[in-house]
Amino acid sequence: MSEHSLHSSYREKLIEHLLVGELLKLSWKTKDFSLEISKPEVDNSGYDLIAEANGVIRHIQLKATYIGSKTATQKIHISLAKKPSGCVVLVHFNTETLDLGPYFYFGAAPGQPLPSLENLKIAKHTKGDAAGQKSERPNIRILNKGNFIKLQTINELYNQLFSASA
Repeated sequence: MSEHSLHSSYREKLIEHLLVGELLKLSWKTKDFSLEISKPEVDNSGYDLIAEANGVIRHIQLKATYIGSKTATQKIHISLAKKPSGCVVLVHFNTETLDLGPYFYFGAAPGQPLPSLENLKIAKHTKGDAAGQKSERPNIRILNKGNFIKLQTINELYNQLFSASA
C-alpha cells in the first residue's frame, strides 16, 4: 500500500491547499486581487470550497486523482445542483512532485446552474450489509470522466471558473 492510500485524507487536504494557492497566485500575478476563498463548516451540500472572483460565486466540489489513474468515474452530491454556479473540479497531480494539472471541469458558465444530474446513475455504498447487499446512496450520482472538460493549465481553469467568456 502506498502513502497515497495510507494517508489519503492528508493528501486530499494538501491538494486542496495547493490548488487554492495556485488560484490565489494567479489572481495576484494578474493584478486582479479579487479572488476570495471560503470553506463550509459542515459537508452536507456537496461542495468543498466557495470561491468568488469578479462577481462570480462558485461552489466547488473538489476531486483529486494521480496522473495515470484508471479511475473513470467520480461521485458527486446532488445538492451541488442547488447552488448557483456549482461545479466539480477534478485535479490530476504528479505522485512524486505533487505538481498539479491537468484539470477537469464539470459545470456551466459563470452564473449558470450545474448541468442536470437526472440521468446519471445512482451510486451505491461500497460496503454491503450483513447479506452483502449494497444499498443505494440516493443523494450521490456517478459522473463519468467523459462529462468533464479537460483544461491543461491553472489559467484555463481560472478562466473557466470566473470569466464570462469561458
